[in-house]
Parts: sequence; structure tokens; C-alpha cells
Amino acid sequence: MRIIVDAMGGDNAPGATVKGAIDASRDLEIEILLVGKSEDILLEIDNLELKGLPEGVEIVNATEVIGMEDDPSNAVRIKKDSSLTVSLMLLRDGKGDAIVSAGNTGALLSGATLIVKRVRGIRRAALAPVIPNSSGSGFILIDCGANAECTPEYLMQFAYMGSYYAEDILEVGRPRVGLLNIGAERAKGTALQTKTFDLLNKAKQDGHINFIGNIEAPEALNGACDVLVADGYSGNILLKSIEGTAKLIISELKGIYKKTWITKLAALPVKRHLSELKSKVSADTIGGTMLLGISKPTIKAHGSSNAAAICSAIRQAKKAVDADVVSKLQTYAAQQKTG
Repeated sequence: MRIIVDAMGGDNAPGATVKGAIDASRDLEIEILLVGKSEDILLEIDNLELKGLPEGVEIVNATEVIGMEDDPSNAVRIKKDSSLTVSLMLLRDGKGDAIVSAGNTGALLSGATLIVKRVRGIRRAALAPVIPNSSGSGFILIDCGANAECTPEYLMQFAYMGSYYAEDILEVGRPRVGLLNIGAERAKGTALQTKTFDLLNKAKQDGHINFIGNIEAPEALNGACDVLVADGYSGNILLKSIEGTAKLIISELKGIYKKTWITKLAALPVKRHLSELKSKVSADTIGGTMLLGISKPTIKAHGSSNAAAICSAIRQAKKAVDADVVSKLQTYAAQQKTG
């Protein structure tokens, strides 16, 4: 298996991407294509005090970089020799099995749609991270930032894709699909939510998905659903709120336990459990988010990813390839006639 890594994408690139990719190549026993400025990549390899390029790792030179400030809709057209554009072309041409990038989310979505193409019948690709919840199994949030403006038809397709993904990745039978809303009542929300509710309810009656109605954010975190459908704008706000809250709570707990010698002693018995909690909600462990709907596995890592997070994102890419997610989604989309 060969995973393509956009070595220049992300706030900590190329250092974090190079180290994370090399660690993944060794730990997962896979091949890695590092795409980016060769001199910069080789310098990072020297900084790791490695004797040359590690076995299983190759470099593909790309002279340009798409930054976070670049216009997502035009970036891959303007910067044809960027690390992201070249990575996507390599994926399209079968030079790798999946791509991982921590770069510009909009450019990745636009480029993947333009170069790699969407699954036939899917109108919009969507980001679908697995979010931790109180039940321990997690739930899929779809979309969480790829599509700020949506139609009810887009959200219905997200529900289908998320339901399938939960079955295959989370191994949940008949996943419970909820619609993110400000209340459980059917008439709650804007026209987008009320019209989507009707579409999802009909899909339930037709036996296509297990729609359980509107879900508020706290209920989703308490394990009320396996798939939470949202427009990208609302979903992104929810995702970042969860991330921020988790960091705040962990930081506050650390502060409490460090206040006095008594609290420091009290922290010893729960130290391991606090570490487990931090790992559960950490981007380093979660790694990345699959862009569902693209015709080949495409993983978006967090923009601030460190080496551990990049390694986890590559692990997620490998899992998507092993599970044959895309081809199954193609079959699933055709069977459900979601186009």
C-alpha cells in the first residue's frame, strides 16, 4: 500500500509531516510518497539524524505551496506545481492508494473534486470525523466544514453516506441518524432543517435509513445517535466548540490538581485516567477526517497537526483503503439511488 502525503500542508509543515510520515511508514509497514520541495524535505530528514531516505519513503518534488490564505476555489488551478495539486494528480493517476493533507481545507475539497472527482451520484463531498461520546463508540458528524451552504438534498446525501460509513467503520448495525437542530420538535430550525427532516423521514419510511429525528448537540455527545447530519457551517462550529471545551476542561483539571501538595497527591490515582481522557479527545489520536464522496480515499488532517497527528491520519487512510470504503460507497450510492 502506498499513501501520498502533502508534505508542505499545515502549520507545522514540513517538519511534522515528514516525521509523521516516516513514523507511519515504519509502524504501519506501508510505502509513503512525500510530495513537496525536495530540499526542504531532505533537510527535515537530516534534522531527524537519519542516514538518508528511509526504506519505503520516496520524495516527489513540487515547487509551490498552497497556503491557508490562498483562494480555495482557484488555488489548484493557479498553483499547478503545488504539493497539494501534484499529490492529487498522483492519486488520480493511480500512483498511490490514498492522500493525506493538513493544508487548506477548501483547496483540498476543490482540488479533489476537480482532479480526483466525486463518486458518481454524489453532489457534494463532506467531511465526516468520528467524534467521541459518552457511550465510547463515538458518532460521525457529517458535514463539519466542507459545505457552508447546503440544500436539503445535500443533507439527505450526507445522511446516506454517514450511515454507510458508520456501518463500515464503526461497525454499527442500522446506525441511528439524527439531524442537528436547536430542539427535538419536528418544526424546529430554519427552512433547511424542516425540509431536510421531511426528506429524512420519508427515507426512513422507505426503509433506507434509520432516522431518529432532530438531535441537540448535548444529546449527540451523550450517545443519542451514531450519525449526526449538519450543514458544514453549523457542523464546523459544533466541532470546534467540542475541541475547545475539551481543551479547557483538561487544562482546568490540571490546574486544580497542581494547586497544593494535597491535590498533587490526589492526582496520582487518576493520572492514568486523565491521560486516557486527553488521548480520547486529542487530534493527535483522532488524526484526520475522511472527505466522503471523493472517488479515492482523501484524508484531511488538522491544520495544526504535529507528527503524531499526521501519523494517526495516515493510519486512518490505511484503514479506509483496507476497508475498501470508496468502492463500497459507490455501490451503496447506486443501490440507494441518492443521486
